Amino acid sequence: MAKSGLDALLEALQQSGMNTDNVGSGAGSAGADGASSGAAGAGATGAGAGGSQGGRGASGSRGGVGGFGGFPFSGFGGFGGGSGHDGGKGGSGDGDGPVNFEFLANDFHLPGKKTLVLLIIVALLVIAGAYWWFHPAINIHSTDFWTFVFIVILLPVFLFFWMKSKQYRTGTKEITQNEGKAKTFRVLSFIPIAVVVLVAIGAVMSMAIFPGNAEKYSNVLKTDTLEFAQDIKEVNYNEIPVIDRDSAILLGSREMGSIPEYVSQFEVSSLYSQINYQGTPVRVSPLNYADLFKWFTNREGGIPAYALVDMTTQDAEIVRLGDSPIYYSQSEPLVRNIDRHVQLKYPFYMFDEKSFEIDEDGHPWWICPVKDFTIGLFGGQTISRVVLCDATTGETQDLAVEDCPEWVDRVFPAELLIQQYNWWGSYNNGWLNSFLGQEGVVRTTPGTDGTLGYNYLAKDDDVWVYTGVTSATADNSIIGFVLVNQRTQESHFYSVSGATEDSAMNSAEGQVQNLRYTATFPLLINVSNQPTYFMALKDGAGLVKKFAMIDIQRYQNVAVGDTVADTQKAYEALLATNGVVAEGEDGTTDVVTVKGTIRSMNQAVIDGNTHFYVTVEGEDGSVFDFALPGLLDIVGYKEGDSINFTYVEAAGSNVSPAYEILGTDGKPAENASGEPQDDVVEDNGAAQTPEQVADGTDTQNAAAAAEGDAATDAAAGAAEGNKAA
Repeated sequence: MAKSGLDALLEALQQSGMNTDNVGSGAGSAGADGASSGAAGAGATGAGAGGSQGGRGASGSRGGVGGFGGFPFSGFGGFGGGSGHDGGKGGSGDGDGPVNFEFLANDFHLPGKKTLVLLIIVALLVIAGAYWWFHPAINIHSTDFWTFVFIVILLPVFLFFWMKSKQYRTGTKEITQNEGKAKTFRVLSFIPIAVVVLVAIGAVMSMAIFPGNAEKYSNVLKTDTLEFAQDIKEVNYNEIPVIDRDSAILLGSREMGSIPEYVSQFEVSSLYSQINYQGTPVRVSPLNYADLFKWFTNREGGIPAYALVDMTTQDAEIVRLGDSPIYYSQSEPLVRNIDRHVQLKYPFYMFDEKSFEIDEDGHPWWICPVKDFTIGLFGGQTISRVVLCDATTGETQDLAVEDCPEWVDRVFPAELLIQQYNWWGSYNNGWLNSFLGQEGVVRTTPGTDGTLGYNYLAKDDDVWVYTGVTSATADNSIIGFVLVNQRTQESHFYSVSGATEDSAMNSAEGQVQNLRYTATFPLLINVSNQPTYFMALKDGAGLVKKFAMIDIQRYQNVAVGDTVADTQKAYEALLATNGVVAEGEDGTTDVVTVKGTIRSMNQAVIDGNTHFYVTVEGEDGSVFDFALPGLLDIVGYKEGDSINFTYVEAAGSNVSPAYEILGTDGKPAENASGEPQDDVVEDNGAAQTPEQVADGTDTQNAAAAAEGDAATDAAAGAAEGNKAA
């Protein structure tokens, strides 16, 4: 018979002169008996199938330790017994099986009463210390709570009941065999297992696949469908955040130099919550202690200031708090840590993402949303209450969401709102439809860096989360967009077809590709009643250099400017050139009317489209661009003729695109058949009204083409004729 690896090893050791009598494939030998009182007999090591028997102790001595089974320690023999003449026997370990823990049940003995009381006190102190440090919410809907319970309570209880059941079933030196008690403890050991099973069932009942849950998920966020032009007011540039969070962080960090006495002690937190402060969108963030030692030396005085960045003017400042510093913050490691302070004060609340805000007087607060799960144990998350904590005093206010003061802007975290809308988008027609037929299944547009794609919009003195809505296949077009109020959870959907934010960003970057600027995630604004993407263009250092506006429905129409006002004018001119009427609040078009005599006229062909550049007497310094085929009637005019037309001023240029040619009576000019044109705009030979164009019909970007070299030459010729006249 072939030798095992162990036998070959033992034979080699014997040949080298080593004594291997007590090591082999058989059972280990018995341990030696203790020689005198107090001595312990030593059990020999058995490397084979069974462990050895512990030695017999002398009077008052303890028996020897049983040997190990199965080399290399696959099983363990039992340990020797207690005091007295008889030493305990070593258990027989199974050399081929896993580790055997029977010795825990056979030889585990409770200590004396005093020692037991002391151990219980120590255990309770350890548990209390762990709870204080980790402060999980005491709530059956909290996964942190169940993790704490499993490790600290259920597992030790299960092991205790299991060991007691084993001891009463087999009997020990101190415990008499008792089948009744063994059965009782065996039943009790199933209680922790039953708790685990119930939690698992609660988790399954939270899933969307569980009957009835799909409808519940789709109703967590209720969304109304509204008309864009009626609900979204025309843009107010005092309310547009022109920079993103990254730029705000850059500006805030640079402003730290204004407080040189604190610059080595504190640093600006990365929170930078966007809020509306006195009617203006700003980002605010508290200072943090630079490190643990800086906290130790400055903890008595607290945190002296916070950073405030105006999102419209790009102005940043460090606001000093004077006699009301911030004592409760996330950089506090102990009692005044804001998470620990609020959680221990409300132990049964589950808190979501906290935000730092200031009220209308500039006083700092922590906004602590309280999570609630409405489906099963862990499903259907929403916000049911909010706790406001004074960052200076630590005083708190526990309020229902509907009772939250209006200066508070961030009750519902942005990512939670987007998740709630996606629940509706996925399950509004049932769970099975969400991945099979996918009829009516929609989702919010993804971001560009692996994160969710959203931005913030100031509206009605609140902060609204904006994101586009696309189909389940996530193509490059949107079917609309959604705005959700972060304070009230009010949700509005607007049906607008067009390009995704990612496509718009690429289009804007293409306009300045020679400068290698990168676009920020766009905002949605109303310009001349047209849904428009607005974004900043940043250089490699993260500084905002230009701005861009893009027509959502025709995203090849891009206007770029050095200021927001210039960008708006160029964009409105672009809309007019492409036949999109820019209507004001009273229904009139946002254009200027000119009536006069043509002084000069020059012609140019740009990208296959003909442009006539005209100067008019009395309009010194202005050149008007009549783009064909939209304004075909211009071919019937010549120098010296009277003309009546409308145009939109273009920013940063003396060339303004004409919008419409009028008759002498101020009405649209007649066409070749003698009939009035009725605001007809020609597009590749097909007559279209401005409303039809606005509905999505593509047109040539004549205004953008007018920026080419040929347009410059023709306009220069017109201007030269104007000068000569």
